[in-house]
Amino acid sequence: MTNIILIPLMFLVIYLFMIRPQMKRQKDEKKFQGTIKRGAKIVTNSGIHGKIVELNDNDNTCIVETSAGKIKFERSALSMEMSKKYLPVEEKKKK
Repeated sequence: MTNIILIPLMFLVIYLFMIRPQMKRQKDEKKFQGTIKRGAKIVTNSGIHGKIVELNDNDNTCIVETSAGKIKFERSALSMEMSKKYLPVEEKKKK
């Protein structure tokens, strides 16, 4: 009888502590990538710091200006977690 209760309980714990937070992070990343604007300072997943110069909605890319020049990135390469330090103070308070 305890096995019947334990197995669904294990799946529930896995869902609540692993799957659900990951889905929330992915949703927040998509929102961040969709609301990024020209002139925003960002950090890519690979650690490149720069400023958004141009956004292209057709192929979902952006051009980032770094100290070495301009580089074209996919929006999915922008890191929300590492770019948080560049967010304005009022946006940090909302979260």
